[in-house]
Amino acid sequence: MIDLRSDTITRPTPKMLEAMMNAKVGDDVFGEDETVNVFQDKVAKMFGMESGLFVPSGTMGNQLAVKVLTEPGDEILIDHKGHIFNYETGAASALSGVQVRILDGKNGKLGIPVLQHAKRGNFDWEPKTKVICLENSTNKGGGVCYSKEELSAIKTFADKEDLRIHLDGARIWNAMTATNINPGFFGEVSDTISVCFSKGLGAPVGSMLLSSKERIAKARRYRKMWGGGMRQVGLLAAAADYALENNWDNLSEDHRRAKEVAQVIFDSKSLAVDMSNLQTNILLFDAVNETAESVLKKLAEKGIQMIPFGPKTIRATFHFEITDEDVEQVKAALAEIGK
Repeated sequence: MIDLRSDTITRPTPKMLEAMMNAKVGDDVFGEDETVNVFQDKVAKMFGMESGLFVPSGTMGNQLAVKVLTEPGDEILIDHKGHIFNYETGAASALSGVQVRILDGKNGKLGIPVLQHAKRGNFDWEPKTKVICLENSTNKGGGVCYSKEELSAIKTFADKEDLRIHLDGARIWNAMTATNINPGFFGEVSDTISVCFSKGLGAPVGSMLLSSKERIAKARRYRKMWGGGMRQVGLLAAAADYALENNWDNLSEDHRRAKEVAQVIFDSKSLAVDMSNLQTNILLFDAVNETAESVLKKLAEKGIQMIPFGPKTIRATFHFEITDEDVEQVKAALAEIGK
């Protein structure tokens, strides 16, 4: 089976397992796990942040960021395609008591035109807008990335309006590969950043929240409260560190394979894709004359798995377990379906 449902389905490689077995571990709740302590410092410095906190998932990283940046009754701003709004089970409201206000950006990205009149809180009957939540690259937006200029403009706006910025960097490694933006830049334009190691990089588990020492200390307490305090977590941190050191450079191959498959779709008659939005490893395309489910059924019969992303929209996500031989099979199948 060629599995393109997500880049989260990858399994640890033998060398990654070896790195896990050799990790120096301790009890992280006591702050005694050497491997995770070193890894947290390493990633924080990479992004120009003071401190980092290893967490089980990107969702926990995002929700801890919301928690430390807001008070109950506040409001956060996010694009209507944002992960925090769509895929985190209403956690911002349940855990932090904040209101999530969605804005209509483009391809999952926010910009100054939709932000400039969004801040509220001048009246007692309004929630206080506190945080702008950005996602880079965008998931529902099809893997589209922010440019340096876009992020700088949002940072200038946020400073002027006294707003904080949280960057959901679940696939920030793909974004950096596509845009050549240095990781330190993201620390300059964000108050908190969450980064994920279990998507494109291929670690089995783990994300990290990055911010100031004060915010990370606060987040650490909430992580414990929410059940995320782990023990010999260096086993997972070692896998994440291995993935960062060895798999980041390979992401460009995932992007190349996505574009090869997209070209076949673009050339077909009954499938459609916007090539201008294809920047990373996420490929969104549409069925023209049938439903997404019917196309997915045809693909499954050929041993190919993707997922529906709307009544007619399908998502394919490329990762390191997908080979060039797999890509040729996918291209052939889509060419036949798209006749």
